[in-house]
Amino acid sequence: MPTYNKLVRDKIPQIIAATGKSYTTDILSEEKYIKELKAKLSEELNEYLQTNEDNEALEELADVLELIHSLTKVHGSSIEQLEKIREEKAQQRGGFNERVYLKEVEG
Repeated sequence: MPTYNKLVRDKIPQIIAATGKSYTTDILSEEKYIKELKAKLSEELNEYLQTNEDNEALEELADVLELIHSLTKVHGSSIEQLEKIREEKAQQRGGFNERVYLKEVEG
């Protein structure tokens, strides 16, 4: 039986069971959960960085967004509050839509 030792989406055990396979899971402590969410975010971000097609990129970005939702809850907030913070930063400092690439700043 393959060993994974990683955080998976909530319905993965049921999906595995539906194929007739057995599995072993644990419920993580809060501290371990945060650690594993961060590890999973890194994994999914790396998968996004390796994509070459728009469809693949969107699939990986959806995974990143799901992790951002979970991490937002862990930090005691909501996706609405996170969006508000994002909007405030965009108003104050702008977004990344204009493709500005800063080369250097003198004295």
